[in-house]
Amino acid sequence: MSVKTLQAAPHDTPGAGRTLLARAWRFNRVLTVATFLSLALIPIALAGLVVDPQVITGAPAWVKPLKFAISISVYTITFGWFLSLVQGRQRWVQLAANVTGIALIGELVLITMQVLRGTASHFNAATAFDGMVFTTMGLLITLVAFMNLLLAVWLIFQRMPDPVIAWGLRLGVLGSFLGMVVAFLMTMGPTPLQLEAARAGAKLTMVGAHSVGVLDGGPGLPFLGWSTEGGDLRVPHFFGLHALQLVPLLAFLLSRPAARRRLATGQRTTLVWIGGVGYSALTGLLTWQALRAQSIVAPDALTWGALGALGAAIAAGVLVVLLWRQGERPSTRTSA
Repeated sequence: MSVKTLQAAPHDTPGAGRTLLARAWRFNRVLTVATFLSLALIPIALAGLVVDPQVITGAPAWVKPLKFAISISVYTITFGWFLSLVQGRQRWVQLAANVTGIALIGELVLITMQVLRGTASHFNAATAFDGMVFTTMGLLITLVAFMNLLLAVWLIFQRMPDPVIAWGLRLGVLGSFLGMVVAFLMTMGPTPLQLEAARAGAKLTMVGAHSVGVLDGGPGLPFLGWSTEGGDLRVPHFFGLHALQLVPLLAFLLSRPAARRRLATGQRTTLVWIGGVGYSALTGLLTWQALRAQSIVAPDALTWGALGALGAAIAAGVLVVLLWRQGERPSTRTSA
């Protein structure tokens, strides 16, 4: 399917059959259902925050379903759009959409079920059933990550008319995959604090954690819950995932008429590369900070130095590109 399919044809007229919803439904029903279920869960979770006073792992019980509902709705919309750009692999594309939709519906169901049961969904090993729930969630999200990686591979090997958009899509998907990989660091067995408690005779009810150096459920940022006392792997996970939206957005802005008039295609493509690689480097830096048990709100001199070096490298790269002169006219396009 080409980019043109995302736009209404010249003879299209207003109507339900020509809406984005109708096109999404025709493209893949399972992924569309996943989007609607996540959107429908948002007001339910908001109501739960008002009427349900229970607290799970130090946070209002319905915060986690709300965050996941928002995140999944954004992801399925973006992922479905990118899948619609893949050409010549329609059976595989539909498989990727179906697997992703089913897996994310499963995630929503299991997270909501655990809230209704009054217990944690993530890292929960209190009972055999809770452990099975979390293991299932891990398997589901692994499938989502694999489908994301497949999309990246398809886009890398597909020629596209505009290299700026092409590399924006590719680097955005690869960046989001990196953010997904960070999540697996949270599940690599008991944390040192959990092992210490187990050696002291405490029952091991949680295996793995978001936080590093402190227990989950301690003081954190409002709504996000990111630890303000120790490292938190949710920070790089969050930033990495949203490369899927932000890097292609950069490519879109660099493809606007004003940018095409001022910059050659090679310059704009290089700027997308700088943005995409720089964004992934930021995800890596935030992961490094979290693994050092350092809160996002309390960076030390080493973290500030690394951030400054990254910012300086990006700024220098951008400056070089802006001063670069090419023989081609700014509006020239070459496929990539």
